[in-house]
Amino acid sequence: MRPIANTRSASGTPTAKLAVWWVIGSEIVIFGGILTSYIMHRLAHGIWADYASHTVTWMGAFNTFVLLTSSLSAVIAHHWAENGDGKKAAQYLLYTIGGGAVFLIVKAFEWHGEITHGYTITKNTFWSFYYTAAGLHALHVVAGMILMGFVAWDAAKGRDLHRVENVGLYWHFVDIVWIFLFPLLYIAK
Repeated sequence: MRPIANTRSASGTPTAKLAVWWVIGSEIVIFGGILTSYIMHRLAHGIWADYASHTVTWMGAFNTFVLLTSSLSAVIAHHWAENGDGKKAAQYLLYTIGGGAVFLIVKAFEWHGEITHGYTITKNTFWSFYYTAAGLHALHVVAGMILMGFVAWDAAKGRDLHRVENVGLYWHFVDIVWIFLFPLLYIAK
């Protein structure tokens, strides 16, 4: 028997999907506040362009490619879930998790290099924003990977395939946040 939250709907939208959209909406408020504060400070402090010149643009660009590719595998996982093939859906969710892992590994190397060169969270306000925004995003990547692991486990057994779409929506949100962070932190020098 499926839990009622999976079968009930409001306005024709399943409750679980509404819950995911609610979470995404609240996350938009959080990241929106951080990004708006960053932009306001950036406009007021021209020196930030000099600070931003020390970010490693190619690593940020590579991570953008990795996240966009992982979003593609999440879409393919959803396709297989819609067609009732839980094993294929789980396989593509694992590819998405792998993309998240690559993102985090690159981010760890990047941060190690920056911190080694003295660019720490306490260096100045730019680096505080940088580590806060990118760190919060990285935590969301980790959360998405964990959630996706649980969904992939069930999908491989043919259970709760509707959750593949829900976890994909969350992953796409995480990618969209990066699409805003990348130009602000890496390109706008």
